Amino acid sequence: MGLTAGLLAFGLLSPEKCAAALFRVASYNLENYLDAAVGTRIAKNDEARAKIRESVLAIKPDVLALQEMGGTNALLELRASLKTSGLDFPHWELVTGFDTNIHVAVLSRFQFATRTPHTRHGFLLSGRRFQVSRGFAEVEVQVNPSYRFTLITGHLKSRRPVPEADEAELREQEALKLREIIDARLKAKPDLNLIVLGDFNDVKDSKSTRALIGRGRNSLVDTRPAERNGDNHRNPNPRYEPRNITWTHYYGKEDTYSRIDYILISHGMAKEWVKDETYVYASPNWGLASDHRPVVATFEATDK
Repeated sequence: MGLTAGLLAFGLLSPEKCAAALFRVASYNLENYLDAAVGTRIAKNDEARAKIRESVLAIKPDVLALQEMGGTNALLELRASLKTSGLDFPHWELVTGFDTNIHVAVLSRFQFATRTPHTRHGFLLSGRRFQVSRGFAEVEVQVNPSYRFTLITGHLKSRRPVPEADEAELREQEALKLREIIDARLKAKPDLNLIVLGDFNDVKDSKSTRALIGRGRNSLVDTRPAERNGDNHRNPNPRYEPRNITWTHYYGKEDTYSRIDYILISHGMAKEWVKDETYVYASPNWGLASDHRPVVATFEATDK
């Protein structure tokens, strides 16, 4: 039984207070949520859009980070369709980048205290200058008068080869740019409530993901969402995580499933993290919506 359900069951928390005390954050790569085809990317069809709405409505996030979102019209269409279905996100942010087709975005029930879009980060690799392809969306979310957190979402370079440079090296450089932002925020406020989430396009032991997680005082905690299917055993090898089901993405070219979508949190935010209410959302025919599955984490809206 999760924290919320337990408190309700024993009468220690009313449904109204429960709604105010906990909040849910999710990340979802929507796989080309486009109004019209662009190059090799096809427009999102009605069946896929309906499945996305079904998934988001089932999760009921308070804050939703999105990757592979089309332009403003596409985001506002999704927002309006969710509102019609009973889930209203009054506040939104869309950040464009060097890639003019797909973007990162945030939908929120809560007001944004600040917005800091990152759209022009560049880096040198093998003597050539590159741009972070999709940019980073950074917002400071005011959950209630006494609790706020900073959210940064990104979508790092895909694993598809490109002629300009090695895809893994490009992804690592993008991750290092995001890590610079993380370090700056935590240097300014070591106990900052910080969530860094999105499609980071590689496994946990990759150079790019390790750079994001970091080491030492400014390291981030991997919430490691998993399916809520009853798995509760420990790994017989204590060096490794439990063998529960954590994959978030299906890669058709290799016919493989892997965990490349993450919710990483600062040590300050980890004090409010509700582990039992953190999961990968699994549903029948999930692939109608996207080649990714949503990841979800829940937090208490009180500094500890």
